[in-house]
Amino acid sequence: MPNSIRKRRNNLDRASSSKSTKPCPLLKVQKNGVPLGQRALATGRRIALGKPKVTASRPDPEDTHIDVVDLFSGCGGMSAGFRLFTSVLSSYRLAGALDIDSDANETYRLNLGIQPLESDAHAIVTERSAWKKFQGSLQRKAGNRLVVAGGPPCQGFSSHRKTIAGCDSLNSLLHDFACMATRLDPDAIIFENVPELLTERSWPFYQNATDLLRQHGYLVRTRIYNFADFGVPQERFRSLTVAMRKPFSMPHRILARSEYRTVRQAIGHLSPMITPGMPDARDPIHVTARHRPSTVATMAAVPKNGGRRPLDIGPECLRQLAVRNGRTGYDDVYGRLWWDRPAVTITGHSRNPASGRFVHPEQDRGLSVREAALLQGFPPDYTFAGSFDSQFMQVGNAVPPSFAAYLAGHILSELITERHESPELNGDIVSSVGTSFSRLIAGIKRGFIEL
Repeated sequence: MPNSIRKRRNNLDRASSSKSTKPCPLLKVQKNGVPLGQRALATGRRIALGKPKVTASRPDPEDTHIDVVDLFSGCGGMSAGFRLFTSVLSSYRLAGALDIDSDANETYRLNLGIQPLESDAHAIVTERSAWKKFQGSLQRKAGNRLVVAGGPPCQGFSSHRKTIAGCDSLNSLLHDFACMATRLDPDAIIFENVPELLTERSWPFYQNATDLLRQHGYLVRTRIYNFADFGVPQERFRSLTVAMRKPFSMPHRILARSEYRTVRQAIGHLSPMITPGMPDARDPIHVTARHRPSTVATMAAVPKNGGRRPLDIGPECLRQLAVRNGRTGYDDVYGRLWWDRPAVTITGHSRNPASGRFVHPEQDRGLSVREAALLQGFPPDYTFAGSFDSQFMQVGNAVPPSFAAYLAGHILSELITERHESPELNGDIVSSVGTSFSRLIAGIKRGFIEL
């Protein structure tokens, strides 16, 4: 890092910390003899499992005592989860958001009622005027405690990414997130990312960011989770880092594999048949890509309910690969989802049946935006701005709101729980997970490897 930039960052750090104020502590409220911490955990679990039915569009109540600032907020998955939690147990208040994507910011505004600041994160941590503009965009409530959450773009860490120029600058956004978070002096910091962040190639970026958090007095803990363990109807593996200035516990799974929510539970209630490319008359977000006749023919040849593309079906390039290797290549391409299993990881490219196992269990079409959003744990009334492709990217890049609601309950419980030491440290990630995490997933799903 050039000395000039380092000097400006240090100056901004000192300016921010000199103005910081320590929020008032939370009250340990009891209701019917049940402490708030226990109610928080129970509420988060109920929302994650779809009980009760809640929507993200409800405004935050007045009697909240924790502000939430969402950095790299995207279409609002993390914020929506905290809003969902607060709609049942009054606690959090959305105080500001930041993202560079105009479509995602409009989606955030439409659903959550707050206009995120559209700005480059790196400029905010290196330019005084940009930092002041960011601070001015926040709507902090005097006396409230603060949680800073975010998900710096994961494309630079993803196992699906080819080596590209400028990767280091993309990955440096993780450090920019840590800089912004520490200057805000929150009680808790949360960031979510792909597990490949913790592999040998990306470990220095992770370590650089978490070292900065520790320098500011935070205890930092990281684990890898399968979000299906928390009621999300897809097998989605993600790293989760939490930082507080006191000992705390990390989230624990709430479902066994036999209890995972399924594709049928998530989308089985939608219209039984839609025409590819034509929106459902009752829900304009329930719309798929316009498939070519050859694509429809390929999907029609795939057995229903979890079927795999036959060896001699599909594009010529795939057939040639199968001939060379003696077996199908890219096995999930054009594959169907199973009705009674969780979906595979919903990505920004799940609109395209040629990108993975993204074909409807029965119909000869890809997923609709609404189906992808429901499989990603979004509320059924969530809407998305921008083009069709943009909407899918927003969904695929989001933190599942249902998981974020559970996380909101866990964080609230930990903020008010006094601990002398952090329990169960043996599950934490303290060194690189190796050259690739994706290679471990099959073993995890079969039960040979434990997270």
